Amino acid sequence: MIEKIFAIHPLVEPAIGMAALIVGAIIIDLIVRKLIIGIVRAFARRTSSTWDDVLIDHNVFGRLVQIVPALIVYVGILFINGLPEPLVLLTRNVAMGYMVLMMTMAVSALLSAANTIYSTLPVSKERSLKGFVQLIQIVVWVVGGVLIVATVIDRSPLLLLSGFGAMTAVLLLVFKDTILSLVASVQLTAQDMVRVGDWIEMPQFGADGDVVDVQLHTIKVQNWDKTITTIPTHRLITDSFKNWRGMSQAGARRIKRSVFIDVSSIRFQTQPEVEHFTRFALLKDYITKKEQELSDYNAGLKTVVDAEVNQRRLTNIGMFRAYAFNYLKNHPSIDQSMTLILRQLGPGPEGLPLEIYCFTNTTVWADYENIQSDIFDHLLAIVPEFGLKLFQKPAGSDFAFGLNSIAAGGDSK
Repeated sequence: MIEKIFAIHPLVEPAIGMAALIVGAIIIDLIVRKLIIGIVRAFARRTSSTWDDVLIDHNVFGRLVQIVPALIVYVGILFINGLPEPLVLLTRNVAMGYMVLMMTMAVSALLSAANTIYSTLPVSKERSLKGFVQLIQIVVWVVGGVLIVATVIDRSPLLLLSGFGAMTAVLLLVFKDTILSLVASVQLTAQDMVRVGDWIEMPQFGADGDVVDVQLHTIKVQNWDKTITTIPTHRLITDSFKNWRGMSQAGARRIKRSVFIDVSSIRFQTQPEVEHFTRFALLKDYITKKEQELSDYNAGLKTVVDAEVNQRRLTNIGMFRAYAFNYLKNHPSIDQSMTLILRQLGPGPEGLPLEIYCFTNTTVWADYENIQSDIFDHLLAIVPEFGLKLFQKPAGSDFAFGLNSIAAGGDSK
């Protein structure tokens, strides 16, 4: 009966053979995939290690088992009678090319899995390998692509590679960004310029936040408003940026802000005022030491010192500066092991800047802002106690008040 069916047309036998081969390959693929993947998943669940789970998540085994049906087609096509030789050769070449494709995808997935496993290690925060892994994946795909094409067209891979010399200029143009990014990644890693978790500022890209991902071509920064800025890797080499890692490692964050004093309110202190300030615990030692210093200086003057204009005296701005310094010196949230300075800057149109330069003993943003605000809340509120005035540009309401006062004075006359 079968011989009669085959005798109807010479292509019936090879067609049935091909159909049987394809169906058999599909069935075996389903069985092997279900069996092997099931065993691997069961084994992974029983182990305490995480690397096998990562391999499953990246579908490394799923791509490897897809080689089996292609291998069946590659071998089984030889046992089908009546097929033209060119068709057999083409089928075997396509099957081999598919196997090379699956191997390429499996190797690429394995590299991604290796990077995922590496990223769980503490050292990955200092030395990210993601850019290098992506570069290797590009090489794997280029090599895999050459082998696939060479296999399908049944030519030597060396013959294809020999033609790449003429395509060098084109390849350099196509892979320009990749080459720049590779060089930049090597420099960034070698010089330890950027790590995942670093806070960086790059105003030209609107980036101000934490580095969340370092790749071959791009670096992702999550800004403080939760937006994501993507920066080309090579731009971190060609452009300048600020990395706040040193602050985080030091465990301290700088306060650098000025209190602007109205110059017209600065004057010498009278003796009753000096006695008044001796009640301040933060000024008691300062006043005692300063009075002794001024007394010794004035006693050594060769000129007549009866007139106060010839003497050195305490000033309200100096008193306030000493108070603010001692206040910070005794503040529990200020790092006393780091620089602490109160200095006068050059007076200008906005008054006399009294700059506070110190470091908090925390780098947590919210805590830092609260500490800074508390310090200036106190200092701004206590300025009038020293007979000083804060400088503030007049607002429209100030001009209106002045005009109303002048008008009211004119009416009274």
